[in-house]
Amino acid sequence: MCAVAAGLAGCASDEAQFTSAPQPVPASSPERSATLEPAPNPLQCVPYAREHSGVKIYGDAWTWWDQAAGKFPREAAPESGAVMVLTGYAGPERGHVAVVRELVSPREIHVDHANWLGDGAIYLDDPVADVSANNDWSQVRVWNIRTGGWGAHIYPVQGFIGPGSNSAPHPPEVPEEDTDPARIARAELGIIQ
Repeated sequence: MCAVAAGLAGCASDEAQFTSAPQPVPASSPERSATLEPAPNPLQCVPYAREHSGVKIYGDAWTWWDQAAGKFPREAAPESGAVMVLTGYAGPERGHVAVVRELVSPREIHVDHANWLGDGAIYLDDPVADVSANNDWSQVRVWNIRTGGWGAHIYPVQGFIGPGSNSAPHPPEVPEEDTDPARIARAELGIIQ
């Protein structure tokens, strides 16, 4: 039983100490609240994120950002279908991953994730607010479905891993000064001359 509890703690939100003074909680409440789906078997965030995104990475959540380098697009801002990576928020080898479901506003997204509160459950359409001072998605608060309010803790975001692959072939770029419609059409189709 201890092993199961320890395994679930790798993705969980806990009462750990967090750095920096709290940022203001978003003024508005989310338009709709998250839903909680108890899992028949406790589920961790990593297999859930891997199964529900195009990001096929294995290993602990805190390793995903580095593992994605050169394999998947890594961005500072969220996009639908990307995986949000929280890391180092409760020690150097603790992390959490969640799949971005929807961009609601420049400072709010909704995510789907598992084991957020250490219970092995699935959280769908869970609001996440950017509370970073520079509006750069480096710090977030997560809606707490159990209390019906924004969580008290600020979590550092390492970034967002986009679905797809960085190694996929890209069509050649057409120089901006090229105005030949036939050459532009061939380039868009990937036909090199």
